[in-house]
Amino acid sequence: MAVKAYGESEFWLSGGKIILIFICFFFTFITMVGGNPAGDAYGFRYWNNPGAFAQFRTSGDLGRFEGFLACVWSAGFACVGPEYISMVAAEAKHPRLYIKRAFKTVYWRFGAFFIGSALCVGIVCSQMDTSLQKIHIEGTADGSGSAAGSPYVIAMTNLGIDGLPHVVNALLITSIFSAGNTYTYTATRILHSLALEGRAPRVLRTCTKSGVPIYCFIIVMAFPFLSFLQVSSSSNTVLTWLTNLITAGGIINYIIITTTYLFFYRATKAQGFDRTTLPYTGWFQPYSAWLGLAWMTTVVFCYGYASFKPWSVDGFFTNYTMVGVTPLLYVGWKLIKRTKFVKPHEADLVWEAPEITKYEEDLSIVEPPTGFWEEMLGPLKRRKNLRSQEV
Repeated sequence: MAVKAYGESEFWLSGGKIILIFICFFFTFITMVGGNPAGDAYGFRYWNNPGAFAQFRTSGDLGRFEGFLACVWSAGFACVGPEYISMVAAEAKHPRLYIKRAFKTVYWRFGAFFIGSALCVGIVCSQMDTSLQKIHIEGTADGSGSAAGSPYVIAMTNLGIDGLPHVVNALLITSIFSAGNTYTYTATRILHSLALEGRAPRVLRTCTKSGVPIYCFIIVMAFPFLSFLQVSSSSNTVLTWLTNLITAGGIINYIIITTTYLFFYRATKAQGFDRTTLPYTGWFQPYSAWLGLAWMTTVVFCYGYASFKPWSVDGFFTNYTMVGVTPLLYVGWKLIKRTKFVKPHEADLVWEAPEITKYEEDLSIVEPPTGFWEEMLGPLKRRKNLRSQEV
């Protein structure tokens, strides 16, 4: 389907995710103050016993730091979103307005949903919970990778709350479908963009009448069949490898984004380009870009230390393959294509800006931009107008 179908479906599916998040937040607060069948006001009990930071591999403060690194790596697999917003810009109506609004919400979404969820998980479920250990650590119980392994569902079961786990399971289905929906869209557009830039086979430039890069879509949809590896316990190891590779690729992606931004920032200074004239201006720049670059480089290089002691060939390659492949691809492209570095005073900071300006001006006459609530309440307003006309 065309991008309109993706946008419309994601609009409503995201509503299901927000409902799920708030259910979990309210569940956490109500039960921690005693609103549960057992009447147990457990509060922040698990922060004291067994403690907020789990020890991993070694004991003491070093073990707690290693546990923190392990959690950062796992979180890196899930913490995605901002880069997808930029991909949608190419097919968005009024991109300078809508993409700007979307980026501004990223700070609040990450703060509320990611950090807030991590906070709630640490409150409702102990790291030493028997069910949690059997599912995720020992692997002796079913539920890994499913809703049954969710700390929220485990907490609800422990507290004797019936019905709510099923609601969470149902809403998780919408979240999973939304994730797959987004990944499919972005993956096809990445392949298509690479083809347009001459970095992928020309055949991938082919689109349907509605603008869908059909061959890119076919290639992308071949990969979900890897999920069937989950049916075998031995093949499940392969999924762990894939997860590590994808996580490393995702963090390296952010390293490249921050590096690209720093080069862009240097070009604006060299050319005297005023960033405040752009529709959106990043905060605390270029310092936040340098902080992000330093932090993510540290994570992607240091996490795989576990494969050195004791030495593990599998662990080393799954953790560091992307770290080695990425620079090889970059240098290889430079050598084969003989491309040159763009000097700061030669960088094109205008690019397609006039074309986008003309597009938005013409579109505003035909279809003025709408806000979030106007879009949400649009069907109700149209129904009210129809009734008024009938009267």
